[in-house]
Amino acid sequence: MSGQAIPVPSTVPSTLPNNPPSTGPISRITVLSGGMGGARFLQGLQHGIAAGTLPGVAPDAEITVVANTADDLWMHGLKICPDLDTVMYTLGDGIDLDRGWGRRDETWSVKDELAAYGVEPTWFGLGDRDIATHVVRTQMLDAGYPLSAVTTALCNRWLTPRYGQGVRLLPMTDDRVETHVAVADGSTPSGRRVVHFQEYWVRLRAEVPAEAVIVVGLETCSPAPGVIDAITDADLVVLPPSNPVVSVGTILGVPRVREALRATRAPVVGLSPIVGGTHVRGMAHQMLTSIGVEVSAGAVGLHYGARTGDPEDGGVLDGWLVDERDADQVEQVREAGLACAAVPLMMTDLEATAAMAAAAIALVTGAGVDGPA
Repeated sequence: MSGQAIPVPSTVPSTLPNNPPSTGPISRITVLSGGMGGARFLQGLQHGIAAGTLPGVAPDAEITVVANTADDLWMHGLKICPDLDTVMYTLGDGIDLDRGWGRRDETWSVKDELAAYGVEPTWFGLGDRDIATHVVRTQMLDAGYPLSAVTTALCNRWLTPRYGQGVRLLPMTDDRVETHVAVADGSTPSGRRVVHFQEYWVRLRAEVPAEAVIVVGLETCSPAPGVIDAITDADLVVLPPSNPVVSVGTILGVPRVREALRATRAPVVGLSPIVGGTHVRGMAHQMLTSIGVEVSAGAVGLHYGARTGDPEDGGVLDGWLVDERDADQVEQVREAGLACAAVPLMMTDLEATAAMAAAAIALVTGAGVDGPA
């Protein structure tokens, strides 16, 4: 299947500092993904590959997704991996499109029965169809299989029939890592309490300020098998518009991942999750505030940093896309050593999302660009 190349705005520079355009087709793309935002971007990326509208990308290009697992939790004796499942269900055409998570045509009999017994927590509901995934995952983990092997087994149902070996999903680590959020609580001696990220997001709806983000186990975990190779052997690495603190940020915190990004020969490009001064969906605003980063497209790009900068700063990007509403921030990002352009970044449909992917690729490879800005 082929299609017309998506036009790339003339504001995209044709080359990167110290990073010449690729001389061969892009055959291996690695994406560091959170849940909903990352999954929707991946849909558009895959659509662009299938339609032949991504500049310089081979028609049989393979995608490896490294997904955040710091949102994971145990509940009712089951291991739940929200971001892994959101990516898997979305690409496998099983996601609930209205919610953006969980299974389509879901029922809630188990949730209702647990509530009738007074079993807590009642704020986190597992759908009947979704529970089957968690049961299989938990049984395999109990049998001694690592999370990466379990994820491959689950994807044999969801991804392999649709993409063959064209899409691979990896957890960032096989080790247990959990994100917790500190919130104010005047009833405690410290004046604050710490809740699991899912409680902050689902029960508290992220409506109270996050005073700190604590990721337990991150510093001592190891990358899952294949994660480092997926970065170092890639032709392109993408940081999609996922949460920069509790999605992409936790993946970057896995030991050796940031170093692999800095060392890879592949260009590394990111797309802003902040549009017009706030997040489109989710809680990037709250999380950025908790770590003292300004809530703006330009500030998030500078937070990730440029690979051409001081190695001590640990920058990981070559290019950064912002929305056209944030075009006034392009120059400050370029001054920090990053290629930057302003394009529409609303994932309204597959074509719009594929156009975002095309612009990101053009930004860091020069493919499909008529001339420099």
